[in-house]
Amino acid sequence: MYVPSFFKVENTEEIRDFIHHNAFGIVISQTNGKLLASHIPLLLTTNSKGKDLLTGHLSRANPQWKSFESEKQVLVIFQGPHTYISSSWYDHNNVPTWNYMAAHVYGSLRFLTEEELLISLQLLTDKYEFHSANPVSVGTMDKHMLSAQLKGIVGFEIEIEEVQAAYKLSQNRDEKNHLRIIDELEKKGDENSTHIAKEMKRNRS
Repeated sequence: MYVPSFFKVENTEEIRDFIHHNAFGIVISQTNGKLLASHIPLLLTTNSKGKDLLTGHLSRANPQWKSFESEKQVLVIFQGPHTYISSSWYDHNNVPTWNYMAAHVYGSLRFLTEEELLISLQLLTDKYEFHSANPVSVGTMDKHMLSAQLKGIVGFEIEIEEVQAAYKLSQNRDEKNHLRIIDELEKKGDENSTHIAKEMKRNRS
C-alpha cells in the first residue's frame, strides 16, 4: 500500500485496536494468475510465541479456499471510516480528496483442525454476542446441527508477517483549514463523516 509519511501509522497497539474494531476484512489470494477475494469477519489473536494471528473461515462452496493449498501468502484489507473532503472548505484553491483509515496485513496461511476451528468459532461468536440480550454460544448449540455446519466450512489461520496502516486525516493541512474540515464534516452528520471528524480531532491532539 502506498502510504505518504504524513499518514503512516506505526504504533502496533493502535493498529491492533483498529483491526479489532474493523474486523470485517477482505482476504485476497492468487491462484493460476487470478486474484480471488472474500469479505469475512476475522479474529485477531496472539499465539504462545507472541505472534499476532488472524483466524477465520470460508464456506466450503467458496473456491477461494482451494487456492490456499498452493499459495500460502495472502493479503487482508481492513477498512475503517472514510469520507469525501471538498476543496470548497479550504481558504485557498486546491483539489478535493478523500479521508480514510485502513490497514493492510500480509501473512502466511495454514488450515485449522476441526478442534481449532471450533475454538475459533466460539471466540468469534462470543465477541459479537457480548452485547446481545440473549447471547448465542457455540458451547450450547445443538451438537448435531453444529457438526453438520462444521462440515460446510474451512477454517484457517494467518500468521501476520507485515502490516501497513494509513490514517489520512488531513494531517498535511494547517490548523485553520484542519478545523474548517472538521466543522464541515460535523455539519454533514452522517456516520462516516462524524467518525472521521472525531478521529481528526484525536489525531491532532
